[in-house]
Amino acid sequence: MSRTKENLIGFQTIVMREVTRVLRIWVQTIVPPAITMTLYFIIFGSFIGQRIGEMGGYDYMAYIAPGLIMMSIITNSYSNVASSFFGAKFGRHVEELLVSPLPNQYILMGYVMGGVLRGLLVGAVVTIVALFFTDLEVKHPFITISTVLLTAIVFSLGGFINAVFSRKFDDISIIPTFILTPLTYLGGVFYSIELLPDFWENASRLNPILYMVNAFRYGILGESDIGIGTAYAIIGVFTVVLYSLCLWLMNRGVGLRS
Repeated sequence: MSRTKENLIGFQTIVMREVTRVLRIWVQTIVPPAITMTLYFIIFGSFIGQRIGEMGGYDYMAYIAPGLIMMSIITNSYSNVASSFFGAKFGRHVEELLVSPLPNQYILMGYVMGGVLRGLLVGAVVTIVALFFTDLEVKHPFITISTVLLTAIVFSLGGFINAVFSRKFDDISIIPTFILTPLTYLGGVFYSIELLPDFWENASRLNPILYMVNAFRYGILGESDIGIGTAYAIIGVFTVVLYSLCLWLMNRGVGLRS
């Protein structure tokens, strides 16, 4: 058996284990995001949206739907890799992977793919929920799909870095609580940055999640506060930088060897 085929088998094994893990505890991984997003649609879309009216030329419910879908993808891609890889560290079986002949890039992408698949699965569930509240017509399928995939990869890589530096289970919730959640809420999910004063509009442009949310919104509605080329450039840069950092951390054994 060739080395490439052996590496692919190892990669597939990690992915299947991650998928099995997500589906086995679906009550914790799939149901809570669906319930949370349903509440967002009811509270922000129905109750508050009736007072706001239109935004960006669209009904407020339709305007926030892409943002809420993307928010669920971001949080679940991140948390899946962060919790799974830290669990491997905590259980000491990550050491078995590190001493195996499987190259680090295959190990990394195996965990990342698990996070991407969970993000896509939850995103699909939230999309179904959204269809009960508003009609969504995908105007640019390629942009929609590519943005979802790239964003899920970016935050899966971010979750991996979080897990590498975490020393206890509480550590994997610090970044999502104090950094990821605020950036998501300030990332244009519920409003257009064109409504903000000049200073805050410019400050918002420093938030990478803004570009991801708007690229996805453009794919579905054809409406965006950000140039789509700029959005792709930002997402691409984050993908390359985070992947390179993750691989460097693994090759150096940072946080992985006691």
